[in-house]
Amino acid sequence: MIGLFAVTAAGRRAAADLAGRLGPEALVADGPIEPAVRRLWDHLDSAVFFLASGATVRLVAPLLKDKHTDPGVVCVDEAQRFAIALAGGHGGGANALAEQVADVFGATPVITTATDATGTTPLDELVDQLDAAVDGDLASCGVSILDGAPVKIVNPLGFPLPALPDNVSEDVGDPDWTVIIDDRRPVEEEERTLRLIPRTLVVGVGSARGVSRTAVTETIARLDSERGLDPRAIRAFASVDLKADEDGILEAVQDLGFWHSSDGGEELRLLTYPAETLSEVAVPNPSAVVRDEIGTPSVAEASALHAGAELAFGAPVELVADKIKGDNVTAAAARIRPRGRLAIIGIGPGAPDLRTPRADAELRRASVVVSLDQYLDQVRHVLRPGTEERITGLGAEEARAAEAVELAKQGRAVALIGSGDAGVYAMASPALEKADVDIEVVGVPGVTAALSASSLLGAPLGHDHALISLSNLHTPWEVIERRVRAAAEGDLVVCFYNPRSVQRHWQLGRALEILAEHRPATTPVGAVRQASRAEQSVWCAEIGEFDPSDVDMFTTVVVGSSQSAVVGQRMVTPRGYRWMAGDAG
Repeated sequence: MIGLFAVTAAGRRAAADLAGRLGPEALVADGPIEPAVRRLWDHLDSAVFFLASGATVRLVAPLLKDKHTDPGVVCVDEAQRFAIALAGGHGGGANALAEQVADVFGATPVITTATDATGTTPLDELVDQLDAAVDGDLASCGVSILDGAPVKIVNPLGFPLPALPDNVSEDVGDPDWTVIIDDRRPVEEEERTLRLIPRTLVVGVGSARGVSRTAVTETIARLDSERGLDPRAIRAFASVDLKADEDGILEAVQDLGFWHSSDGGEELRLLTYPAETLSEVAVPNPSAVVRDEIGTPSVAEASALHAGAELAFGAPVELVADKIKGDNVTAAAARIRPRGRLAIIGIGPGAPDLRTPRADAELRRASVVVSLDQYLDQVRHVLRPGTEERITGLGAEEARAAEAVELAKQGRAVALIGSGDAGVYAMASPALEKADVDIEVVGVPGVTAALSASSLLGAPLGHDHALISLSNLHTPWEVIERRVRAAAEGDLVVCFYNPRSVQRHWQLGRALEILAEHRPATTPVGAVRQASRAEQSVWCAEIGEFDPSDVDMFTTVVVGSSQSAVVGQRMVTPRGYRWMAGDAG
């Protein structure tokens, strides 16, 4: 929830405007501001104050407790010239919110967090990305990075990292600080070392009935003392379902702090599986005695591997600590290995405020971006310093997709950029045809051309509709025409992508002829060129009068159904409630 607070009429108008842009998560506070802030504070993720910065500080200062849990605070001046990230820059999301608010009002974002001001990836953001525990002085290491001191990064498991400054490298000879990303204990502790411990491990536990809490705890502790695995890297525990109510295991897991919140309640992070499921897992140390007793030759090793595979979503899983035998208990550990990461990002139609915050976050997370040159020009300012750019011109979609997938397979954090929504006539399809489970894939939705054009025309997509590309570069025209005819016969609103180019100049006219055979001559046809950009133009005409020669590849064309009409100069397709009500009557 984002709380919006104002005291003046201008501030209240600005708050209402911002709430409309931010959506249902934004709440404009009512009544006197001080009690409203106190009442809502514990329920807020962030807050925007349309007040002087000094007044805002006095309001929130008594309520601040911890930078990791406090709401992010943004302050906007009366003239809406500045959006100031006042508190909670990273943890509370104030820096990102300040940029978002600034986009809405055409203001200047004021961000004083050192890493954000310089564009450097902050260490606490890296910690969040890795879902890691921290051992060492995070702040002091961060200062060294900002000061340009040599910092060595040790990443033996190969986590895909974001772009880092030039002074942070694996090849530093005499580092001021060393950052180690690993789930294992170091052989020896060193000064000025920051350890980030990702939660990669799943511990399998087997036991006799009535095993003691102490026996389980001591056996699990040997994964640390004998195998060098840091207990802070444990993500979950697993066992056979016969042990789901085994008090000794449950109490030991609880003692180790493995409780987590789910839907407002607490659950134990202990995963259990039927014996027949575990019996199918290949393990190095099967036991005939265990098999005869419970139906699976392994509990500890098999449950660790099976739970790891379940949690890994396709990532490789390996047994890193085979079975350790304790007092009527066994324990083993499996590691979920990291994979290269491919974020397929739709950056929308062009306007910055129509690009999602998630797209910006993924762009900042990448160490290398693969993009068409004109798309990268729109978002280059978002990238972290040191981000590698792989740029191609028009017509190289397959090559860009292949390059992005290959880079991810090498263990990189890759962003593949497309306009609109990357999954609609864009880069997601060719990339995913080449991607396998050996890389992590993240899709980031964007505002596609049909939506941006529809919002400018009115509401032409208010009922059933079809999206059809008129480009026959990859699809034979006979197939395209058959689809247009099917949409015409089904009385669907039709949105045409790639409607006309210099080489493909006749297809749009033919498509309109087919549609005109099945709907009234008054059917509206809307067109939007360069939606949301400076060159934007919007026009509408009846289907028999629409001139295809006005259209180019930067245009989206929307043809109404038989029910579509122009109402108040806006193209509208009714949702059908009126005829439903008539039938009901």
